[in-house]
Amino acid sequence: MRGVSEIIDELYNVILNRMKEKPSNSYTVELLSKGKGYIARKVGEEAVEVIVASLNEGKERTISEIADLMYHLLVLMAVDGISPQDIYEELRRRRR
Repeated sequence: MRGVSEIIDELYNVILNRMKEKPSNSYTVELLSKGKGYIARKVGEEAVEVIVASLNEGKERTISEIADLMYHLLVLMAVDGISPQDIYEELRRRRR
């Protein structure tokens, strides 16, 4: 089983590639075309969906919503030039 950081790094790199290549059938490109404000609102929307799923919809739905939230966070991070490594380092710093 691959580590969590590996799949996050892989997905982040896919997002960066979509930003660069701009394939026409990409949801990531669609998000990017709507701007940072829209992406930030999507992060908020997905966070609310995680809360609702956790309280009312069970584990599988909650997992699905957390995955959606993580994806949208990664898109927002890419727009802001924040890498997963930046987050890993901050989490390590806080752990001390």
